[in-house]
Parts: sequence; C-alpha cells; structure tokens
Amino acid sequence: MIPLRLDRTGVPPYRQIAQQVRHLIVSGVLTPGDQLPTVKEVVATLAINPNTVFKSYRELEREGLVEGRPGSGTFVLRRPDGPRPGQLASMGRALDAWVAEARDAGLDDQSIEAMLRAALRAGGERGEAIA
Repeated sequence: MIPLRLDRTGVPPYRQIAQQVRHLIVSGVLTPGDQLPTVKEVVATLAINPNTVFKSYRELEREGLVEGRPGSGTFVLRRPDGPRPGQLASMGRALDAWVAEARDAGLDDQSIEAMLRAALRAGGERGEAIA
C-alpha cells in the first residue's frame, strides 16, 4: 500500500490525496501500469468517506494521470510533465539542506514556510510556473 496521510492543513482531504498520488507519480514511486490502492483500502487506512477517495481519483482521471477500469481498479496512465525523478530527488535533497540551514539559523517552521511562500510568489511575479 502506498503511504497516504491526511493533515489538518486546511486543504480538503480529497485534494491532499490527489496531491500525494500526483507526487508519487512525478517522483517515480508509481509508474505507468501501477495500480492505486482500492477505495476500500484507502478508506480503511485513513478512516474517511469513500466519496472523498472517489473524488481524488476522479481529479487525477480528469488530468489524464490515472484510469479507472471497472472491476479491476485504478491504474497510473502517465507521468505529468515536470522534472525527471532523478532531478526531483536532487531538488528534494537541496531543499532538505536549505531547511536544515534555516533551522540551524533559528527559524521555526512558520518562518520557513513564510519564506517559501514568498519565494513562490516572487517566482510567479517573474512569470515562472508555480506548482
């Protein structure tokens, strides 16, 4: 079973699930042809309403990333555009190092998050894509 979790971040649970599955596909953990956990498995793991999981999977289907096959389950169709899994891993390591440096400098999680959000906004103002 792929690791899924829900946080109290204010992001709707169906979006959290879709984001996590999308990330697993982008990072290469899930590849085309892999089967997603069944709705029943996700419901049992996260203790959520089945409609929440259906909504997540439908969102991913609309994006063309997964395909529901009646009687068989939901399967990964393709990777979305973006960095290759190796490049993504390298970026993740760089971000981990940056977070460690920020913590060593005395910043708390809220301050680190505020800096990241400001950088994302600045990138958006320069016309760069924001994930």
